Formats: sequence, structure tokens, C-alpha cells
Amino acid sequence: MMRIDVFTIFPRLVDDFLDGSLIGRARHAGVLDLRVHDLRSGTKDPHRSVDDAPFGGGAGMVMAADPVFRVVEAARPPRPLLLLSPAGERFTQRRARELASSEVGFSLICGRYEGVDQRVADHLCDGELSVGDFVLAGGEVASLVVIEAVARLVPGVMGNEASAGDESHTEGLLEYPQYTRPAEYRGWEIPAVLRSGDHRRVQRWRRAQSLARTLQRRPDLIEARGGLDPADLALLEELAYPRDSSGSPPVHPAHEEPDPS
Repeated sequence: MMRIDVFTIFPRLVDDFLDGSLIGRARHAGVLDLRVHDLRSGTKDPHRSVDDAPFGGGAGMVMAADPVFRVVEAARPPRPLLLLSPAGERFTQRRARELASSEVGFSLICGRYEGVDQRVADHLCDGELSVGDFVLAGGEVASLVVIEAVARLVPGVMGNEASAGDESHTEGLLEYPQYTRPAEYRGWEIPAVLRSGDHRRVQRWRRAQSLARTLQRRPDLIEARGGLDPADLALLEELAYPRDSSGSPPVHPAHEEPDPS
């Protein structure tokens, strides 16, 4: 069982989400051990204050170190313990796989206000994590992003284990287009190759679609892979994907693989 601990001043907000859908089923089935801790339980004053004015002045309030240390140390959560912060390492599918492969689990601290006392990051946490180059009101939404991305990679969480290995970013590529019934809707027909029954042709079409879609929408992912390998380039050329002005083959959901007959 993978254990994931979340530390927040809004435990109900996080807990309600984790009790729903795929993660909720895995939680109640005993596949995931999800524990949500209220940081206000570590306060000493009647108002349960977790924030204070920043040293040096400035707008807003800062989450104090003492309540965070108290609650975390009492919980003895699994490590790594990561602070969700815009200044953290960028969260990626690769990082999700790393966390999912942990034998013990991991933990998240949700910041609030203008930030968290730096001593939390320096002396309590094992690192900082960011879900993107933008600022949220707090780390709760970010924690749910991380947990959902990681949990679905844990064996036993998804009904079809193959699903997690055949999605956007799994291989550094965007996923191919998906269709379901009816085969024709408002005059729009699905690509005939998907009804051919030829699994090899379907796989080749999907691979080409994934490559073309990534080239058009996220060329940075192709660059991060070191470009396209000769086999992928040959596949795109063989299926005659037309190139745009930049030299990249555009995505065309109805593009067909030539019928070998």
C-alpha cells in the first residue's frame, strides 16, 4: 500500500476530493493510504493562527514554521516530504513515475498566504515542487494534481493497467486522437483505419498521429527527446504527412495509413 500524507489548513477540501472517483475507490479498497493533516492542530493560541507578518515588512502574511514542524513531526510522514511552491522543481510525468515507484510513499505540504517560513523548506522538507509557472492561492489544488498524477501509476489503482502507459507524456509525446461510437456523427466520420481490424495498421496510425501532434503543438517535447529517431521519421514520410511552412507535419485526425492492398 502506498502512503501519501498531505499537510494543509483546509483538510476537508483535500479529503473530499481524495474520496471521489478513481482515487477514492483505491483508497477505500486499501490500495492507497491517504492521510490529510490539519496544520491548525499544531497551533497554541485560541484563534489557531498559522500565519504572521513577515520580517522586513511587506504585504500579506507568512505561514509560520512552528505549527508546520509540530504537525509534521507528530505525523512522522513518509519521505520525501515536498513543499508545494512556485519556486520548486517543475512537476513532470517523469517525476510522477519516480514518486509512484517509491516503496513507502511521499508527503506534501500545502503553502498559503504570501508563502511559508523558509526554515520549513530548509530544515524540514526534502525539496520543493511546482505544478507550473503560475501562482495559486495555496498548495491544495497543486497537491491534488500531484496525487492524481502519481496515484494512477500505482499498480491496482486503475482498472486497466495498460491505460497509464499509453497516454500523453508517457514517452515524451502527446497522445494520439481517440474516438468512440458512433462511427459517424453529424457527418464527421472516424478514420477508417480504426475500423479495419488490422492492429498493426492501427498502432502505426496512432504512432504517426502522436508524433505529428507533438511536432505541431509541443515541439519542445521533441527537442527534449533529442529529435525524432530514423524509424519515426520514416513512418511519417511513409504515411505521407504533408509538411507546413516550418517543416513539421501537421495533425490531421482523419489522415489514413495507405491500404497495402
